[in-house]
Amino acid sequence: MGKHFDHFKTVVYIPAQVAAGFTAEKLNNDYAFLEKYIGLDKVYLETHRSECDVEAGQINMIKSFFEEKGVEVSGGITTIVNDFEGAEPGKQRLFGTFCYTDPAMRERLKEISAYAAQFFPEIILDDFYFTNCTCERCIKEKGDRSWVDFRRELMRGVSKELVVEPMKAVNPDIKVVIKYPNWRESYHYTGYVPEVQRDIFDATYTGTETRSPAYTDQHLPEYLSYSLMRYMDNAWPGRNGGGWFDSYDCWSIDRYLEQAYLTAFAGGKEMMHFMWNDLIDNPFVGAMGIQLKKIDGMMDKVGSPCGIPVYIPFASDGENHLEMRLGMMGVPMDPTPFFPENSERILLTESSLADPDVVSKLSDFVMKGGEAVITTGFLRGAEEELHKAGLTEVGLSGKSIGVTRYQVTGDRAGIIEHMDKVFFPEIRHGNNESWSYLNGGDGDYHSSLFIRSTYGKGRLFTMAVPDNNADLYRMPAAAADVIKRVLCGGEYITGKDFSNFTYDDGSMILYRYVKPNNHPVKVMFHTPKKVSAIVDVLSGHEIPARETVRFEGFRLVKGYEAEVLLMPGNFRIYKWKEAEG
Repeated sequence: MGKHFDHFKTVVYIPAQVAAGFTAEKLNNDYAFLEKYIGLDKVYLETHRSECDVEAGQINMIKSFFEEKGVEVSGGITTIVNDFEGAEPGKQRLFGTFCYTDPAMRERLKEISAYAAQFFPEIILDDFYFTNCTCERCIKEKGDRSWVDFRRELMRGVSKELVVEPMKAVNPDIKVVIKYPNWRESYHYTGYVPEVQRDIFDATYTGTETRSPAYTDQHLPEYLSYSLMRYMDNAWPGRNGGGWFDSYDCWSIDRYLEQAYLTAFAGGKEMMHFMWNDLIDNPFVGAMGIQLKKIDGMMDKVGSPCGIPVYIPFASDGENHLEMRLGMMGVPMDPTPFFPENSERILLTESSLADPDVVSKLSDFVMKGGEAVITTGFLRGAEEELHKAGLTEVGLSGKSIGVTRYQVTGDRAGIIEHMDKVFFPEIRHGNNESWSYLNGGDGDYHSSLFIRSTYGKGRLFTMAVPDNNADLYRMPAAAADVIKRVLCGGEYITGKDFSNFTYDDGSMILYRYVKPNNHPVKVMFHTPKKVSAIVDVLSGHEIPARETVRFEGFRLVKGYEAEVLLMPGNFRIYKWKEAEG
């Protein structure tokens, strides 16, 4: 792929203010540092940000330097701007984003686009390419439309008329790339329309920065660095250029590195390090160089990423990040904006309700023999339709139940008591019309937490999601395993605070996150297939599998299991070895 690694390019972004301040000496010294520690395949050289427009002579000096070093050079633009003469004053523009109804600002963006296009074969838009303006002009042009509908249509025109067309008028062969931020659930509120923009732009790029999940505004689970890459791969097949991460609010080396690990595990073609000045003399960079070499060698030994499809339509939100929480519990997720009708099993969350035909699609899927898991968020929004379609009689009482006791039904010893209280939506259902696989309660009362209905040749499961979806991590392992068995088709791993990244050749990369008070743990692999061992692909070490028998409902189910040790911060590749005969 790049000159330093086989599976990805190492890339650094240079903001306009940094580029404008480069001297030949600083540029050479900085380059030597980055080349030594991470190896530099490509840079994105920004021409505009805020009040800074880099002069042509400076751009050409920097370009020439990198080209002499064999470093690929592309351009960048960040669409923020200070107030300037001719623009309407007094607009409340968060972050300085453009008002795209202001004639002077529209003309300014055309100028910025055309100027950058003369220097580069490719230009990327940083993820301030959105609008939040609610000025009088925007309100008037919005009319009786919602802000979502107005901004979606507005940014369609902006993308074509103010960005792509001016660039291609200067350079017809230019490749124009739009980078999407890490806040996928809010794209439509600010005019990001990937379902429209994929027909306007040549390629996309993905924000994989997760920083500190507990203490930053976006509270993004670490798994986003993988799952959002997969989502954009599925949304723009073959045109997702790479993942973009930074060092902000990463208060440990491991937290910084994990963003890169997951970007690579998802198949990122470029590893974008933001930004140039933040990396120089940063100890994170030395660690990154060591780990990138390991990851590059690992990717030789796995196929293409795959997982359990999660249907998240474009312009949707609800139960945000839920699939990422499951990913942090070892469930391999593969979010997609298209209904996965050809899959064996699927997960539908509250976000899936953005598709007005989703219940009809779900009915056809289950009727033909598919297995679907819906969440209580989905049920809450589609209960009447689900009942009318005859898919299930399961409903919600509208109350929550505090759970301190879990019961795995069908297992007389499957009772786990005296747990910290977690609140779940209370599920109501017809006794023996459907069957509960997992109950949760307190005192002498309980409710179903995971329940099965049948329809046609398939099965529909309803999963209760805690009021705080991070409380999924607090479920005891035996209870979580009930959900994992169904979602994963019987091949799952017991444990939490780790992820299982699965590939179409049967290989699995396991990674245990570095968190406060974390420590080594043993996790148990389970499979219904007849196997003899689980193999550590990197070392060749084989761990014998043992045959198991357990009850699932009223059925006796046979399978195999093997136990492995996971160390925080380490990644391993495993693969089942089939039994002979």
